[in-house]
Amino acid sequence: MTRAMPRSRARVCLRACPSACSSAPRGYVLIIGLLFLLILSLLSVTMFRGFGLQEKIAGNTREKQRAFEAAQGALQYGEWWLGQGNGSAGAACNAVIDANDPANLQVCANALADPVNLPWTPARADYLPPSMTLAGADRPVGVNGNDIRYTRAPSLYIHYLGLSPDGLSMLFRVTGAGYGGSDGTAAVVQSTYQLGAGTKDLGKE
Repeated sequence: MTRAMPRSRARVCLRACPSACSSAPRGYVLIIGLLFLLILSLLSVTMFRGFGLQEKIAGNTREKQRAFEAAQGALQYGEWWLGQGNGSAGAACNAVIDANDPANLQVCANALADPVNLPWTPARADYLPPSMTLAGADRPVGVNGNDIRYTRAPSLYIHYLGLSPDGLSMLFRVTGAGYGGSDGTAAVVQSTYQLGAGTKDLGKE
């Protein structure tokens, strides 16, 4: 025998169903919104990290270029000094000298033991160009955008190699070292400089 459900109880169930069913979609929307915010946060962090890495790469490249230019300037100064008639077989070098006075610069008979081990010891010639400013405890690097300071003065070393194969010229190895804004940024360049007697046959040109 089938019993009929009371009408009052059926009406209660019909009225309670819509509100219970509508809460489920609202929960899905909330979860999706939270996931979307999480993804945006992760993307933002990744972008900021990428920008910071690019700035570091650009800064390192700029520092390396500054160190290379400083080393190149020291090397060219040594070549200029040799071209002024200062070429000789030289003598043993065992001290650090100030090369800003050209009279102090000298040719070394002994070669550098390790050119890439900076700063060179026991002998080297330090040369500070007039346009270069060194950083100090009271004068930090990069005080403003137009302020470029270097951690050390560039160095050079002139080593006599001997005579050329034809015996008419003297050969020298000129080595220059330069620094950027920190000791961790440095560059070393070398050249072989040939110094002849200065006689040239212009009729062959």
